Amino acid sequence: MGDDSEWMKLPIDQKCEHKVWKARLNGYEEALKLFQRIEDEKSQEWGKYLGLIKKFVTDSNAVAQLKGLEAALAFIENAHVAGKTTGEVVSGVVTKVFNQPKARAKELGTDICLMYMEIEKAEVVQEELLKGLDNKNPKIVVACIETVRKALSEFGSKIVTLKPVVKVLPKQFESREKAVRDEAKLLAVEIYKWIRDALRPSLQNINSVQLKELEEEWVKLPLSPPKQTRFLRSQQDLKAKFEQQQAANRKYVAETVTAVDPYELLEAVEILSKMPKDFYEKIEAKKWQERKEALEAVEALTKNPKLENGDYGDLVRAMKKVVGKDANVMLVSMAAKCLAGLATGLRKKFGTYAGQVVPTILEKFKEKKPQVVQALQEAIDAIFLTTTLQNLSEDILAVMDNKNPSIKQQASLFLARSFRHCTQATLPKSILKPFCAALIKQVNDSAPEVRDAAFEALGTAMKVVGEKAVNPFLADLDKLKLDKIKECADKVELPGGRKGAGGGSGGVGDKKSAAKAPPPAEALPKSSAPTKKTQTAAASKPSAGPAKKGKPPSAGGGKSKKMSDSKEITESELSVEVCEELAAGVLPASCLQQLDSANWKERLASMEEFQRAVETMDKAGMPCQALVRMLAKKPGWKETNFQVMQMKLHIVALIAQRGTFSKTSASVVLDGLVDKVGDIKCGGNAKEGLTAIGEACSLPWTAEQVVSMAFAQKNPKNQAETLNWLANAMKEFGFAGINVKGFINNVKTALGATNPAVRTAAITLLGVMYLYMGAPLRMFFEDEKPALLAQIDAEFEKMQGQSPPPPIRFTKKAAAEEEGDDGEEQEEDGGGGGGGQDIMDLLPRTDISDKITSDLVSKIGDKNWKIRKEGLDEVAAIISDAKFITANIGELPLSLKGRLGDSNKILVQQTLTILQQLATAIGPGLKHHVKTLGIPVITVLGDSKPNVRTAAMTTLQAWVEQTGMKEWLEGEDLSEELKRENPFLRQEMLGWLAEKLPTLRTVPGDLMLCVPQLYACLEDRNGDVRKKAQDALPTFMMHLGYDKMTKATGKLKPASKDQVMAMLEKARAVMPAKPAAPAKSGGGKGSPPSPPEEPVPPPPSKDKDSNGSKKLPSKGKAACTVIADSLWCLLPPQGAAAKKPPAKGLKDDEDKSGPIFILIPNAKEQRIKEEKQLKILKWNFITPRDEYVEQLKTQMSTCFAKWLQDELFHFDFQRHVKAIGVMIERLESESEATISCLDLILKWFTLRFFDTNTTVLMKVLEYLKLLFAMLNRENYHLTGVGESKDVVRKDVRAILTMLCKVYPASKVFPFLMDGTKSKNSKQRAECLEELGCLIEGYGMNVCQPTPAKSLKEIAVHIGDRDTSVRNAALNTVVAVYNVCGDQVYKLIGNLSEKDMSMLEERIKRSAKKTPAAPAKQSAPERSQREHTTNPNATFLRKPAQEDPNKLNQARQNTQHSESSHPSIPKEFQLDLDMIEMDQSRVCELPDLVQHKLDELLEPIMIPEPKMHSVSPHFDDLHNSTASTINFVISQVASGDINTSIQALAQIDEVLRQEDKAEVMSGHIDQFLIATFMQLRLIYSTHMADDRMDKKDIIKLYSCIIGNMLSLFSMESLAREASMGVLKDLMHGLITLMLDVRVEDIEDGQQVIRSVNLLVIRVLEKSDQTNMISALLVLLQDSLITTAGPPMFSELVMKCLWRMIRFLPETINTINLDRILLDVHNFMKVFPKEKLKQLKSDVPHRTLKTLLHTLCKLTGAKILDHLSMIENRNESELEAHLRRVVKHSGNLSGLKSDRGSEKTGLRTEDRMSKAKVSDILSEIFKKIGSKENTKEGLTELYEYKQKYSDADLEPFLKNTSQFFQSYVERGLRMIESEREGKARIQTSAGTTGSFLCVLMTSNNEELKPAVYYERLKILRQRQGLENTSRQRPPISSLLSSKPSVASSTDMLHSKLSQLKESREMYQQEHNAHSHSPTHAHTRSASPAANLDDLKKRLERIKSNRQ
Repeated sequence: MGDDSEWMKLPIDQKCEHKVWKARLNGYEEALKLFQRIEDEKSQEWGKYLGLIKKFVTDSNAVAQLKGLEAALAFIENAHVAGKTTGEVVSGVVTKVFNQPKARAKELGTDICLMYMEIEKAEVVQEELLKGLDNKNPKIVVACIETVRKALSEFGSKIVTLKPVVKVLPKQFESREKAVRDEAKLLAVEIYKWIRDALRPSLQNINSVQLKELEEEWVKLPLSPPKQTRFLRSQQDLKAKFEQQQAANRKYVAETVTAVDPYELLEAVEILSKMPKDFYEKIEAKKWQERKEALEAVEALTKNPKLENGDYGDLVRAMKKVVGKDANVMLVSMAAKCLAGLATGLRKKFGTYAGQVVPTILEKFKEKKPQVVQALQEAIDAIFLTTTLQNLSEDILAVMDNKNPSIKQQASLFLARSFRHCTQATLPKSILKPFCAALIKQVNDSAPEVRDAAFEALGTAMKVVGEKAVNPFLADLDKLKLDKIKECADKVELPGGRKGAGGGSGGVGDKKSAAKAPPPAEALPKSSAPTKKTQTAAASKPSAGPAKKGKPPSAGGGKSKKMSDSKEITESELSVEVCEELAAGVLPASCLQQLDSANWKERLASMEEFQRAVETMDKAGMPCQALVRMLAKKPGWKETNFQVMQMKLHIVALIAQRGTFSKTSASVVLDGLVDKVGDIKCGGNAKEGLTAIGEACSLPWTAEQVVSMAFAQKNPKNQAETLNWLANAMKEFGFAGINVKGFINNVKTALGATNPAVRTAAITLLGVMYLYMGAPLRMFFEDEKPALLAQIDAEFEKMQGQSPPPPIRFTKKAAAEEEGDDGEEQEEDGGGGGGGQDIMDLLPRTDISDKITSDLVSKIGDKNWKIRKEGLDEVAAIISDAKFITANIGELPLSLKGRLGDSNKILVQQTLTILQQLATAIGPGLKHHVKTLGIPVITVLGDSKPNVRTAAMTTLQAWVEQTGMKEWLEGEDLSEELKRENPFLRQEMLGWLAEKLPTLRTVPGDLMLCVPQLYACLEDRNGDVRKKAQDALPTFMMHLGYDKMTKATGKLKPASKDQVMAMLEKARAVMPAKPAAPAKSGGGKGSPPSPPEEPVPPPPSKDKDSNGSKKLPSKGKAACTVIADSLWCLLPPQGAAAKKPPAKGLKDDEDKSGPIFILIPNAKEQRIKEEKQLKILKWNFITPRDEYVEQLKTQMSTCFAKWLQDELFHFDFQRHVKAIGVMIERLESESEATISCLDLILKWFTLRFFDTNTTVLMKVLEYLKLLFAMLNRENYHLTGVGESKDVVRKDVRAILTMLCKVYPASKVFPFLMDGTKSKNSKQRAECLEELGCLIEGYGMNVCQPTPAKSLKEIAVHIGDRDTSVRNAALNTVVAVYNVCGDQVYKLIGNLSEKDMSMLEERIKRSAKKTPAAPAKQSAPERSQREHTTNPNATFLRKPAQEDPNKLNQARQNTQHSESSHPSIPKEFQLDLDMIEMDQSRVCELPDLVQHKLDELLEPIMIPEPKMHSVSPHFDDLHNSTASTINFVISQVASGDINTSIQALAQIDEVLRQEDKAEVMSGHIDQFLIATFMQLRLIYSTHMADDRMDKKDIIKLYSCIIGNMLSLFSMESLAREASMGVLKDLMHGLITLMLDVRVEDIEDGQQVIRSVNLLVIRVLEKSDQTNMISALLVLLQDSLITTAGPPMFSELVMKCLWRMIRFLPETINTINLDRILLDVHNFMKVFPKEKLKQLKSDVPHRTLKTLLHTLCKLTGAKILDHLSMIENRNESELEAHLRRVVKHSGNLSGLKSDRGSEKTGLRTEDRMSKAKVSDILSEIFKKIGSKENTKEGLTELYEYKQKYSDADLEPFLKNTSQFFQSYVERGLRMIESEREGKARIQTSAGTTGSFLCVLMTSNNEELKPAVYYERLKILRQRQGLENTSRQRPPISSLLSSKPSVASSTDMLHSKLSQLKESREMYQQEHNAHSHSPTHAHTRSASPAANLDDLKKRLERIKSNRQ
């Protein structure tokens, strides 16, 4: 026994694995005791045994095995992890336990299987048991069948899936073993108990004897259904209920039982391949016998009860043809049977074809033969179950007024049968109404059988939806008929014993019929149980039916009509006598007598009495009609005295408001009111009356009456005012029920009126209607004149982006009803605020089905692609001619479907275009074609060509816009498409679903069918597919729920399952919230507190989204897909949350003096612990769901004062602000308690970030700043950051990120630096990571106090013993390396060798990762890169990327709709870093300039010109100014308004002082670029941002405009602006002038006036050539793109005209060649023909005027200026010029000589050539000599003024470049002097104008200009002059064409130049080499001067430091 003691000492788990069986037996016994003892199901102990349980049950020793089984059972029952072992243990039980001889072993084995089922593992157990049925050992088979039977009898058919069991059952009946057969029989009986007759079809083929035995057994079974007796763990609550109320439960279960549908248990049969090969030939054969053979073959195949899905289109068409056209009635009924078979076998999948077949069947009901009629009835009934009543409604209504009574009768009977399958939800009023109208006609039909059928149909409808719902439609029927309908209703029995909504028992129909009837089509598959069905139907109610308001009935809108049916106040007309009697009863006698007195004063007195009487009258007793008739009595509305008239109108309004006012009374007064609407004195009162009548009789009715009356008159004032009243009334009442058709024609008349007031009023009215109806409104006016259309468009443009105001008035009767009745109605609308859809129903539609001839169809299907194309072209033409068409398009859908699979991709694309056309043409009616044509479009998404896929996606989107998503998601079509293993198809489709699903409130349950495919896609080979599938997961989950999705993983392989489960977990965390239900008109009456109802819209992700998105973001793209898997995403999102009405004041008597936080020791630690153990929700979400808010409330309730908590969760934001205020006050006094609740406070703040309420956010941030300061003092180092992987850490990170926004990042830095000194390694690592992020995001200047100091501290951690800290430190240093390159080694100081090598290694690696040579990436690039990878990256984010600052940047980028200008203009980052690094050197710009001025001004008092060489440091100086200017200019474009304003102020200071302004020279383009970037930024971002204070924007605009005005008042600077920059600047300014948003702000008008002034200044002062070129290019662009405002191009042309006006003065200074080149380019884009086709002829006229003026000023000479045009002969321009010149040549002969100076073209004035050349050579000699140069220049200037066409080319040709520029500059000087502006063009380095006047030896005055010019010449000789800014030489013969450089290119080149010059500057400073042999020096220079300059330079440097 010694060896016994060996194993006795072992721990239990080792005993269980021991090789000695006794040891194992002992182990199992001990394990059993242990398992029964462990309390906590999640204890660590269980984990040890996970791998052993299989060995427990498969032990080779029978005795040990028994104990093992007992222990295993205990384990499974108690351990939380037991589920993981299901597969292996059950398979062990099946193979090793069920074959044991001992009954006890088998019993335990069965118990184990059932226990696994109880812990939710039913699918796995069932799978293993069914595998066991294939075992060769019959004992095992018997045991498996028995276990399945037991499971079924205990758990019921819901938990045991019967389909796979029924599938293998017949095979067991064939077994050789009797035991197996008997057990199978028992199982069959058990199954029958649960599903009754649904089992029969599957067992039809077993041995007849066995079947007979079974039948006998089945008959014996009790009728009462079985009950579930054992429950899953998740059903424990159910179990309790069951035990409590077993009686009640019977019903419940009974209903669940009928839920099994035999169809579900059948195998589908594929029949298409089995059809006879020659079927299609035979079916067309002449002999009927052959046709019959073909039909018989098909009929046999369609008898299969379940058919495999496939393309049955051709077969259905063939059958349809037989039914419709075949003369042989026997064949007709055979074909009908085939159709019925197909419909029954395919169920929902047949829905696609239903629409094609039903009309034919209905028409065929004209047959009298009963067998045909019966076959047709069966067919149409079967077809009905495959589709919905709504889809068939049009076809049925179409035959309801057929001439043939049989057709009418059968259609009504069909309706009656169909209604029985409906419920209240699937038969909404919108569908019922048209049917009832049609049936009521038939009730009065002459044929009795038609009448009876109509009664039956109406009776059935009444039974289904209840009397209340049907009665409004039956108002016109007499009592007899109504009784007959009620009688029919009582007779109706609904299938399945449902009780109708109409009361009455309806009796429980016999069970059999209930079970046989296939479940109603509307129920979702698998949940056909009626209880469920009503729920699902109700759930999908919002999407059911077209929008309610969709079909405004003739009399008025939807609601008013409903009332007119139910509670309309009707009143018969009363005679005058009766009225007088009634009036006398309520009015004083004197009042009535004086009514028609001749004296107006008496009439007035009478009116006053009348008014008093009305005011005191009782509502019930007020005879409204009598009173208004009295008012209308003579003089009535012809009253001449306006005071009386005003009173009269006021009284009408009073009566309407106070009495019960009917339409009859209204029609008495309306005429008079309309007559006075336009009256200046009485108009107001008349409008008041109209509004009151609108409230009394509904606006839609009143509006229609009033408008038609107004337009029946001729008075334009009345017409205009009526339209104005209506526009206003629409805003007040809302748009509900307005019948647009009613007055659209009158509006058209108004638009054509001669009176402008009427036109304006009509356009304003259209603007208001546009608010409610959107773009479709324009469709009514497509054919108006272009000018009018432009006005309408401009009005619509104004309205864009505005949302309609909430209604403030309601129809009185409606108001009462609205509360009750309308709730549901709004539900059904899916919340479409009376919007988009209804207009589509008003449009006149054409039926094009007759144009879709069979020829056309055969053309489309032709073998030759060209003919197919012709066919498609014809179709496109038909559709575009018809514009709007009905949904009936004949054979077109199927023929187009064929083309979607065409081998010729061009045709596929053409077909897609046609489908897009169809979408707009058909509108909502498109729903019927989703299955036929929509789904095939999805198939095209799998095409290999990207352009085809894009076209398909566009088509798909266009369709969904019309049809909504419901139709697409119903049925199996989508899941079938996803099954195709095409990666393109999958990724496109999943992407599409991920985009659409979050916007839906409910989806059909069929979405569940896509889940298995979705899971397959998660593991697809293709990475893109996997990514898209992950993106789609959360959106599926939001509709199907986590539990359903997890359940669906049951069928996956274990490996896949784990993977998918992990993804599901992640998806669960980021699941978007469902879009909120559309708010009821009453406003947020009962909105729950705290979380905003609307999910927060995502930051607009792409440009197109933010600018042009049609939907309002708030409608519910719930923070789209996934943002990132952590909390930083909580930062304030754009889009304001719904503001909620303030609450009733808080009870003020509450005591608020006590502490606000209660300090509970360790509470915070406890909460964190609970969260770790997942006992509570992890605080990690995209939008806060209610459960998070609730959880936070509960947590807070223990440690927050009650009143404070109420404030914090109040739904009025002002209460939040108040609460934070209190928290701020108590922050100091209750600091400890605050720290103890810190996590809760931070969590509450994260919730607030979702409200995007600026006030609250500001308050939150104020609190946080104080909080952090307090934490710092308390030395509470954010340990939160070090919490291991938990919420608080995330919170703190989120706050840090926030802090960097509120708080300069450089101030956050020291906090984090302190954190790195913590003892907690986690915390050190986190802080270091965060530091790295800061440096990466904000550059080196965040490092405080100095970069070197902080980096040394960071580098210390490279040697830390904790790896995560080491890594974090290394990463941070690498981040620094990425920002400042090798300088990092200097900054970190000395490191140990080991650390250094680690660092170098890491840097190398990082360099590999970022292949760009310098590891430094400019931030815009980086943020764009992230931007492109979508900041909402999927939730498989790597932690390495979890860097809040990067996210921040990505987010900042997304906020600015143009990602190319991120908020910090980092294009300028080059100098930013340098300037920021050396902080001592940043200096205010104006001071800097002054330094230099003092220095440089003094030495230039030169007594005589001397030749100095110029100091090499001259450029240095220039550079340091330049870099400061560059820095300031870079800040102009900043995204932060204040930064920009400060920068502009600095520049303005420089520009205002003339002596300093020259500093800006050379920076003009750069400055202008920064300015218009800022303008763009304001236009696109700031103006659109509601949180921006508009005053700031106005302030910024004023600064910009002020600066520009200063700049453009200085010609010398203004002329530096280049053409590309001027173009962009003008674009920005004109856009600003047209920005309507600016006008609406106060002072906005002022801004626009200033801009106007500025534009004129820019035109005058800029370089004229550049300006004209810029305007031409701008005009060309604006004419090409039609996107901008229409006024834009007009304004550009106005500018051009202004330039043309300047031409006579400027013709000599402009570069004609360049301008003509631009004109030529313009004419290339817009040839004459194209110009004339434009909407307006102004561009053409402008161009002609420009050329004409140029010709007039230069004459024939202009033809010599075409040198820059490459192929002149092709140029339209030259031909045009020749014509003009010729023409003006003729003119010049006729004109008198007056114009000789200007034209300079006269022959008399021309001198001979010789003379000219003599004069000019004389002048040039003078210029060349030292002494006479000035004189020469003056002469040349005057000569040029006189002979503007003089050709200087020959004289300048041979001179040097600088001589030419000297001449040109001299001429310019003279010109400016002559204009009295002697301003000197100085180089950027020597600033200041030299005011000292120098006297030369001969005492003549010499201007410094000469010296300056000479200095320039010398500098050039020495190669020092910076020639980049030379003006083109006078000859203006630029050999190359000037390219229109875009301003951004220029900017980049500028920057690179700057960077080079900066680097030079740096080097010089570092090297301190001032030697003359310096790189810059080109010549030796006299030493004295050099020393002198050196000293001066030193002095300047010391000053600067």
